[in-house]
Amino acid sequence: MSAFPACRHAKRKSAARAGLRWLASEPFRVFFVSGVLWSMAGVLLWPLFYAGWLAQYPGLIHARLMIEGFGGAFVIGFLGTAGPRMASAPKLTVAELVVLFALHQAGAVCHLRMHHAWGDLLFAFLLALLMGALVLRVARFRKEMPPPQLLLALTGLACGIAGALILGVPGLAATPERLRLAGLLLYQGLLLAPTLGIGSFLFPRMLGGAFGEPGSAREAGAKRRRAVIAAVLLVGSFFLEADGWMAAGVLLRLGVAAGYLLLEVRWWRQPDVAQRGTLARGLLWALGSGAAGLALAAVFPVQRVSVEHLLYAGGFGLLMLVVGSRVLFGHSGEVEGFERRSWTARTLIFLALLAAATRATTGFLPHLTVTHHVYAALTWAAVGGLWLAWHWRRFGRREE
Repeated sequence: MSAFPACRHAKRKSAARAGLRWLASEPFRVFFVSGVLWSMAGVLLWPLFYAGWLAQYPGLIHARLMIEGFGGAFVIGFLGTAGPRMASAPKLTVAELVVLFALHQAGAVCHLRMHHAWGDLLFAFLLALLMGALVLRVARFRKEMPPPQLLLALTGLACGIAGALILGVPGLAATPERLRLAGLLLYQGLLLAPTLGIGSFLFPRMLGGAFGEPGSAREAGAKRRRAVIAAVLLVGSFFLEADGWMAAGVLLRLGVAAGYLLLEVRWWRQPDVAQRGTLARGLLWALGSGAAGLALAAVFPVQRVSVEHLLYAGGFGLLMLVVGSRVLFGHSGEVEGFERRSWTARTLIFLALLAAATRATTGFLPHLTVTHHVYAALTWAAVGGLWLAWHWRRFGRREE
């Protein structure tokens, strides 16, 4: 029978459908690649601008591509993969994957074309669809309750939706306070809340222990209460800062993040756990850079845009690459690779921190702004290219 062309054609179609279903069940495989490529495009705008090849100042395009194109892709890829699994619910369908990915690409292209209102609205719609898909699965199709920390991840999606909507709808950001609030919700809330929620679940595993799942109903209740308190205080810090209390809002946010992770994650190495690998150490460097970026923003408000790159590039950016590496190693059947010492990982961590530090210094050394913009951009582009090359075969490898 296999000699007939019609049979071979049917087999190819069946294999293609199976491949799409597999990608839909693990959407990180397409969103992580897309996110890193958009981050590289976002930073390379600076060398093009200073070389005279771009007529418009790329500051807003760069910011949106890095947050929505890069950060949003990693949030969607991770939650789209892990969210249904946490509730033992049905995975994403092929149709859902196609719609989500198309919206992500369309929004990023809109920002690249400087249609920022359309890009923000498409991004808000994208996050709303993902959030609806996750909530529906938890509410109607779950076989078990997801970890309480998922609440913080959903809080991040809600922050991203609110921030993008305010920025995308004319009139909603009519005052400086609303504009600042929208920026905080989109740029920090979208990434910081999932960092706390996903991190408190995944970081223990990355550091050599078990997943941060509750061991009993009582522990689950305590974790749920802490997640609710952290979410309320985190969102409250954005309103506090937008109302003019910048230092108070930043310090509250830093305190909530540090306190929550210290309570939820055992950071010291247990005696029976092997020495941590390079990427696990990179996790600590990313969190340290992010904390430094938040703290310095409160101390040096005039240089805030510069020093916050320690948060965005050295913190969120490096953290996403480290967590993405753990996901890729785990889902390709090479989980032990994350625990090894690696010169490739060392190079990635060093270059990411170098890019963040180089960009952060421009606020204090204005005469070096152009060169440091270019150096930081080229360094981050090298980080993205190296990360993709390192993991390329793992994007298409299935776990046995």
